[in-house]
Amino acid sequence: MDTKALHTISYGLYVITAKKGEQLNGQIANTVFQITSEPPTLAVSLNKQNLTHEFIRDGGSFAVSVLSKEASLSLIGQFGFKSGREVDKFAGVNYKLTAGGLPYLSDHTLAYLEAQVKQIVDAGSHSIFIGTLTDAAVLLQGEPMTYAYYHQVKRGTTPKTAPTFTAARAEDQPAPTAPKYQCSICNYIYDPAQGDPEHGIAPVTSFADLPDDWTCPICGAGKDAFEKI
Repeated sequence: MDTKALHTISYGLYVITAKKGEQLNGQIANTVFQITSEPPTLAVSLNKQNLTHEFIRDGGSFAVSVLSKEASLSLIGQFGFKSGREVDKFAGVNYKLTAGGLPYLSDHTLAYLEAQVKQIVDAGSHSIFIGTLTDAAVLLQGEPMTYAYYHQVKRGTTPKTAPTFTAARAEDQPAPTAPKYQCSICNYIYDPAQGDPEHGIAPVTSFADLPDDWTCPICGAGKDAFEKI
Protein backbone atom coordinates (compact mmCIF):
# COMPACT_ATOMS: atom_id res chain seq x y z
CA MET A 1 0.00 0.00 0.00
CA ASP A 2 1.40 3.37 -1.02
CA THR A 3 0.38 5.82 1.71
CA LYS A 4 1.78 8.67 -0.38
CA ALA A 5 -1.59 8.56 -2.16
CA LEU A 6 -2.93 10.36 0.92
CA HIS A 7 -0.73 13.33 0.02
CA THR A 8 -2.98 14.07 -2.95
CA ILE A 9 -5.91 14.99 -0.67
CA SER A 10 -6.20 18.76 -0.38
CA TYR A 11 -6.42 20.62 2.94
CA GLY A 12 -6.51 24.14 4.28
CA LEU A 13 -4.77 25.53 7.34
CA TYR A 14 -6.78 26.93 10.23
CA VAL A 15 -6.52 28.02 13.85
CA ILE A 16 -9.16 26.28 15.99
CA THR A 17 -9.98 28.10 19.22
CA ALA A 18 -12.01 27.46 22.35
CA LYS A 19 -12.28 28.60 25.94
CA LYS A 20 -12.68 27.08 29.37
CA GLY A 21 -13.82 29.54 31.97
CA GLU A 22 -11.67 32.61 31.35
CA GLN A 23 -8.81 30.67 29.73
CA LEU A 24 -8.40 30.81 25.97
CA ASN A 25 -6.57 28.33 23.79
CA GLY A 26 -6.12 27.43 20.16
CA GLN A 27 -4.26 25.17 17.81
CA ILE A 28 -3.47 24.66 14.14
CA ALA A 29 -5.61 22.15 12.25
CA ASN A 30 -5.93 21.16 8.61
CA THR A 31 -9.04 19.00 8.77
CA VAL A 32 -11.94 21.44 8.82
CA PHE A 33 -14.78 20.93 6.39
CA GLN A 34 -18.44 21.78 5.80
CA ILE A 35 -20.86 18.86 6.08
CA THR A 36 -24.26 20.39 5.32
CA SER A 37 -25.71 23.73 4.23
CA GLU A 38 -29.08 23.52 6.02
CA PRO A 39 -28.32 24.01 8.76
CA PRO A 40 -24.69 25.09 8.07
CA THR A 41 -22.64 22.41 9.78
CA LEU A 42 -18.87 22.10 10.25
CA ALA A 43 -16.59 19.31 11.38
CA VAL A 44 -13.06 19.50 12.78
CA SER A 45 -10.72 16.68 13.77
CA LEU A 46 -8.44 17.19 16.80
CA ASN A 47 -6.02 14.99 18.67
CA LYS A 48 -7.33 13.90 22.08
CA GLN A 49 -4.03 14.87 23.72
CA ASN A 50 -4.39 18.54 22.78
CA LEU A 51 -5.66 21.12 25.25
CA THR A 52 -8.00 22.62 22.66
CA HIS A 53 -9.68 19.22 22.39
CA GLU A 54 -10.37 19.35 26.14
CA PHE A 55 -11.73 22.90 25.93
CA ILE A 56 -14.11 22.08 23.07
CA ARG A 57 -15.27 18.85 24.72
CA ASP A 58 -16.00 20.64 27.99
CA GLY A 59 -17.22 23.95 26.58
CA GLY A 60 -19.28 22.64 23.68
CA SER A 61 -18.23 25.17 21.05
CA PHE A 62 -15.31 26.13 18.83
CA ALA A 63 -14.23 28.85 16.42
CA VAL A 64 -12.23 28.61 13.21
CA SER A 65 -9.87 31.28 11.88
CA VAL A 66 -9.23 30.77 8.15
CA LEU A 67 -5.61 31.81 7.60
CA SER A 68 -4.44 33.74 4.55
CA LYS A 69 -1.35 32.83 2.52
CA GLU A 70 0.42 35.78 4.16
CA ALA A 71 0.26 34.26 7.67
CA SER A 72 3.78 33.91 9.01
CA LEU A 73 5.50 30.70 10.00
CA SER A 74 6.00 32.13 13.48
CA LEU A 75 2.24 32.61 13.88
CA ILE A 76 1.59 29.07 12.70
CA GLY A 77 4.31 27.83 15.03
CA GLN A 78 2.74 29.70 17.96
CA PHE A 79 -0.44 27.67 17.60
CA GLY A 80 1.02 24.50 16.09
CA PHE A 81 4.19 23.69 18.01
CA LYS A 82 3.58 25.06 21.49
CA SER A 83 1.33 23.74 24.23
CA GLY A 84 -1.34 25.84 25.90
CA ARG A 85 -0.48 23.95 29.09
CA GLU A 86 2.89 25.72 29.09
CA VAL A 87 2.38 29.08 27.37
CA ASP A 88 -0.33 31.63 26.67
CA LYS A 89 -0.75 31.16 22.94
CA PHE A 90 -2.54 34.49 22.59
CA ALA A 91 0.29 36.50 24.15
CA GLY A 92 1.32 39.09 21.57
CA VAL A 93 -1.35 37.93 19.09
CA ASN A 94 -4.10 40.27 17.90
CA TYR A 95 -7.51 38.69 18.33
CA LYS A 96 -11.18 39.50 18.79
CA LEU A 97 -14.14 37.59 20.16
CA THR A 98 -17.06 35.98 18.37
CA ALA A 99 -20.66 36.51 19.44
CA GLY A 100 -20.24 33.53 21.74
CA GLY A 101 -17.05 34.88 23.31
CA LEU A 102 -14.57 32.67 21.47
CA PRO A 103 -11.32 34.16 20.18
CA TYR A 104 -10.41 34.46 16.52
CA LEU A 105 -7.27 35.90 14.98
CA SER A 106 -7.75 39.40 13.56
CA ASP A 107 -4.55 39.51 11.48
CA HIS A 108 -3.99 37.46 8.31
CA THR A 109 -7.40 35.86 8.73
CA LEU A 110 -9.80 35.75 5.80
CA ALA A 111 -12.84 34.77 7.83
CA TYR A 112 -13.94 33.30 11.12
CA LEU A 113 -16.64 30.77 11.91
CA GLU A 114 -18.15 29.79 15.26
CA ALA A 115 -20.01 26.53 15.84
CA GLN A 116 -21.95 24.84 18.63
CA VAL A 117 -21.01 21.18 19.03
CA LYS A 118 -23.88 18.79 18.30
CA GLN A 119 -22.00 15.51 18.04
CA ILE A 120 -18.59 14.06 18.91
CA VAL A 121 -17.33 11.11 16.90
CA ASP A 122 -14.59 8.92 18.39
CA ALA A 123 -11.88 8.39 15.76
CA GLY A 124 -9.23 6.62 17.82
CA SER A 125 -6.41 9.08 18.50
CA HIS A 126 -8.69 11.94 17.40
CA SER A 127 -12.21 13.19 17.96
CA ILE A 128 -14.33 14.68 15.22
CA PHE A 129 -16.37 17.60 16.55
CA ILE A 130 -19.48 18.29 14.47
CA GLY A 131 -21.17 21.63 15.10
CA THR A 132 -23.78 23.95 13.65
CA LEU A 133 -22.76 27.47 12.66
CA THR A 134 -23.68 30.17 15.18
CA ASP A 135 -21.58 33.11 13.96
CA ALA A 136 -19.40 33.90 10.93
CA ALA A 137 -17.90 36.84 9.05
CA VAL A 138 -15.56 37.56 6.15
CA LEU A 139 -12.70 39.78 7.38
CA LEU A 140 -10.33 40.05 4.45
CA GLN A 141 -10.20 39.40 0.72
CA GLY A 142 -7.37 37.14 -0.35
CA GLU A 143 -6.27 33.58 -0.89
CA PRO A 144 -6.49 31.02 1.91
CA MET A 145 -3.43 29.20 3.15
CA THR A 146 -3.46 25.65 1.85
CA TYR A 147 -1.60 22.78 3.42
CA ALA A 148 0.34 22.32 0.17
CA TYR A 149 1.37 26.00 0.11
CA TYR A 150 2.44 25.79 3.76
CA HIS A 151 4.74 22.86 3.01
CA GLN A 152 5.96 23.65 -0.49
CA VAL A 153 6.33 27.44 -0.34
CA LYS A 154 6.50 28.24 3.37
CA ARG A 155 8.48 25.02 3.98
CA GLY A 156 6.51 24.33 7.16
CA THR A 157 6.44 21.05 9.08
CA THR A 158 3.72 18.90 10.64
CA PRO A 159 3.22 18.27 14.39
CA LYS A 160 3.17 14.61 15.41
CA THR A 161 -0.36 15.04 16.78
CA ALA A 162 -1.75 16.09 13.39
CA PRO A 163 -3.98 13.55 11.60
CA THR A 164 -1.82 13.86 8.46
CA PHE A 165 1.55 13.35 10.19
CA THR A 166 3.78 10.79 8.52
CA ALA A 167 7.28 10.01 9.72
CA ALA A 168 9.82 11.00 7.08
CA ARG A 169 11.57 8.18 5.27
CA ALA A 170 15.15 8.51 4.05
CA GLU A 171 14.26 7.17 0.60
CA ASP A 172 11.68 9.93 0.16
CA GLN A 173 14.18 12.72 0.74
CA PRO A 174 16.00 14.42 -2.16
CA ALA A 175 19.72 13.95 -2.48
CA PRO A 176 21.51 16.61 -0.42
CA THR A 177 23.02 19.49 -2.38
CA ALA A 178 24.29 21.54 0.55
CA PRO A 179 24.53 21.08 4.32
CA LYS A 180 21.11 21.59 5.90
CA TYR A 181 20.14 21.86 9.53
CA GLN A 182 17.01 20.53 11.21
CA CYS A 183 15.30 21.92 14.30
CA SER A 184 15.13 19.24 16.99
CA ILE A 185 11.95 20.81 18.40
CA CYS A 186 9.64 21.11 15.38
CA ASN A 187 11.67 19.47 12.55
CA TYR A 188 11.91 22.65 10.47
CA ILE A 189 14.79 22.34 8.01
CA TYR A 190 17.01 25.32 7.33
CA ASP A 191 18.14 25.13 3.70
CA PRO A 192 21.00 27.54 2.94
CA ALA A 193 20.00 27.60 -0.73
CA GLN A 194 16.64 29.17 0.21
CA GLY A 195 17.62 31.10 3.32
CA ASP A 196 14.84 32.60 5.43
CA PRO A 197 13.59 35.62 3.42
CA GLU A 198 10.61 36.06 5.73
CA HIS A 199 13.07 37.07 8.44
CA GLY A 200 15.63 38.90 6.30
CA ILE A 201 17.97 35.97 5.63
CA ALA A 202 18.93 35.97 1.95
CA PRO A 203 19.27 32.77 -0.10
CA VAL A 204 22.72 31.15 -0.13
CA THR A 205 23.33 32.05 3.53
CA SER A 206 25.08 29.21 5.34
CA PHE A 207 23.90 28.12 8.75
CA ALA A 208 27.21 29.27 10.24
CA ASP A 209 26.64 32.77 8.85
CA LEU A 210 23.21 33.15 10.43
CA PRO A 211 23.07 35.85 13.14
CA ASP A 212 23.53 34.50 16.66
CA ASP A 213 20.04 35.71 17.59
CA TRP A 214 18.36 33.99 14.62
CA THR A 215 15.61 31.60 15.73
CA CYS A 216 13.56 28.86 14.11
CA PRO A 217 10.84 30.52 11.99
CA ILE A 218 8.26 28.04 13.28
CA CYS A 219 8.86 27.32 16.95
CA GLY A 220 11.32 30.06 17.93
CA ALA A 221 14.09 27.71 19.09
CA GLY A 222 17.65 29.05 18.99
CA LYS A 223 20.44 27.90 16.69
CA ASP A 224 21.70 25.48 19.33
CA ALA A 225 18.52 23.39 18.82
CA PHE A 226 19.49 22.64 15.21
CA GLU A 227 21.38 19.59 14.03
CA LYS A 228 23.18 19.05 10.75
CA ILE A 229 21.42 16.53 8.47
